[in-house]
Amino acid sequence: MRFKSILVQPPPRKTVEQKLMSLIQDSTKFCHLLQIHAFLVKSSLDQNNFLLAKLLNRIVTSSALYGFSYARSLFESVSSPDAFLWNTMLRAYLHSCNIQEALPVFLQMHIHGALILDSFSLSIVLQACGRSAEYQNGPTIHALALKLGFNSDLFVQTALIEMYAKFGYLDTAQKILYGMKNPDLVAYNVLLAEYVRAGEITSAHSLFDKMTERDLVSWNTMIHGYASVGDVGTAKKLFDQCSEKDFVSWSSMISAYAKIRQSSEALRLFHEMQLAKVVPDKVTMVSVLSACGDVGALGMGKTVHEYIERNKIEIDLKLGTSLVDMYAKCGDIDSSMRVFNRMAKRDVLAWSAMIIGLANHGLGDVALGHFSQMISDEIRPNDITFIGVLSACSHFGLIDRGRAYFASMHNVFGITPKIEHFGCMVDILGRAGLLEEARELIGSMPFKPDAIIWRTFLAACKIYKNVELAEEATVKLLELEPHEDGNYVLLSNIYSQSKKWDKVVTVRRMMRNLCIEKVPGSSSIEVNNEVHEFVSCDRSHPKSEEIYQMLVEIVDRLKLDGYKPLIESVLQDFDERQKENALAYHSEKLAVAFGILSSIPGSTIRIVKNLRVCDDCHLAIKFISRIYNRKIIVRDRNRFHHFIGGSCSCKDYW
Repeated sequence: MRFKSILVQPPPRKTVEQKLMSLIQDSTKFCHLLQIHAFLVKSSLDQNNFLLAKLLNRIVTSSALYGFSYARSLFESVSSPDAFLWNTMLRAYLHSCNIQEALPVFLQMHIHGALILDSFSLSIVLQACGRSAEYQNGPTIHALALKLGFNSDLFVQTALIEMYAKFGYLDTAQKILYGMKNPDLVAYNVLLAEYVRAGEITSAHSLFDKMTERDLVSWNTMIHGYASVGDVGTAKKLFDQCSEKDFVSWSSMISAYAKIRQSSEALRLFHEMQLAKVVPDKVTMVSVLSACGDVGALGMGKTVHEYIERNKIEIDLKLGTSLVDMYAKCGDIDSSMRVFNRMAKRDVLAWSAMIIGLANHGLGDVALGHFSQMISDEIRPNDITFIGVLSACSHFGLIDRGRAYFASMHNVFGITPKIEHFGCMVDILGRAGLLEEARELIGSMPFKPDAIIWRTFLAACKIYKNVELAEEATVKLLELEPHEDGNYVLLSNIYSQSKKWDKVVTVRRMMRNLCIEKVPGSSSIEVNNEVHEFVSCDRSHPKSEEIYQMLVEIVDRLKLDGYKPLIESVLQDFDERQKENALAYHSEKLAVAFGILSSIPGSTIRIVKNLRVCDDCHLAIKFISRIYNRKIIVRDRNRFHHFIGGSCSCKDYW
């Protein structure tokens, strides 16, 4: 603070005021603002309304816990506040969580005889009415504005557009805009934003087309509007047409692609954003981390984390939770736990992300330990938390504890189980072979079972080769999803296991008649921040020849060590040689072979599989992890498998 230079040799009053203005503007700590206020009182400047207004504004915009209440006390201590100070207080309430308090302040100002209301006062209180849903008082203030002669005032009319639009009267808001003599760009942008907020994207585009002038706010509003309703194609067209782009433009598009799980496109756009030298904000980072987690791009995720730390971006709750989730989904559960443990504050979402991550990595006991710690820390769990808890029980085969946790949702925490929680219980019982109990649970559900419930039950029927219950589940499943390829494939596989080839033929004929094609299994691996994807018998990769040579070497070494291909897991009617060849070039094995070729000896290999990892690949990768001394982490549709020294973290229970 620079008070000494003011106090030693007091300069002229005007100079003091200028220095104080500079101090107020530059102050970043609440304690410094309190010192400035004390100096104003001591130097008899505490009735200078202009200085007080600037100080009040800095106090309310600070992040201090008691900043707003202090600002209100400061305001009430002024004996003769002018219109500028009143408007500053009004604006503070407009941007606060106590927005409804703006109206009483305005009424105090109105009955203050010495003050004349201006357009700023009226526009602020009209905005406050709209944002706090003051349906009755809004039209009253409108009438007052007309009475005072502000019917053609630009600020008041723009505020009226926002207020009536927020009330849901979009036609009234439009009439006000079209009735203005000289509406400016701000007025158009306000209605444009309100159309988007209300989901009236067609009306927004119609207004956008009529606008003779547009700025970056106009373009960003439309890009965000189409992105928020899932029309990413139109959003991208507008994004490409926009000649100038800021971090909002880029963030809207990256977020849109991440939400619809076009994660590779989201990451490509983030790379372009960096090349364009546009600095991302926290919202962008959260979307990019989500995309990294979706495709298992650990390298890119680490790069983003390093960028955050290098630029000293504060890791708040949302960003910290995103990092926890990203590392867990990318297979690096140690880094996920490290970020979680360093978080200064953890809410229910952060705890839930950590518990779900641990559960998916097969660390059921650790996940449940975290749940206990969460309860000890007096963080109340929500429905998402219990998905993680029940998943931990499922992956670890904890049947009784699963039942107990499920019962505690309602009995202890007052949470009504949703269909996802019933799905977890069906999975727990089904994996344990308790098919009849799982079937009874499905029948007792308080709502109609969805396709996920029946598919979970069908998968359990496949594990235990129960054809009768599988057929019952399939009938229900096909009623809900007649065109989902996975349903037919599951049933076909169950028939193949039982050597019922005639029924296999019938199922495949049904698929052909309905023009349903099986989604191929694919495995991806990230090398040097680039994701490489493989399908079975894939020869499209530039290094295909080396990959296949490596795979031949791997299989030979595995067989010398005792590996015998699980030819019974091949569900086609092939001879033994054909079955062995079919197994040899599965996408998981191709990805692992490429990983061994492309990484340094001893380093971890991470694979993402779009379906459940096949039994033979699971066995082969256990051998590979020991023979090649590699930790191999595979994320399939259900969970993570950590292969180390010939064993898997799932303990062959998946």
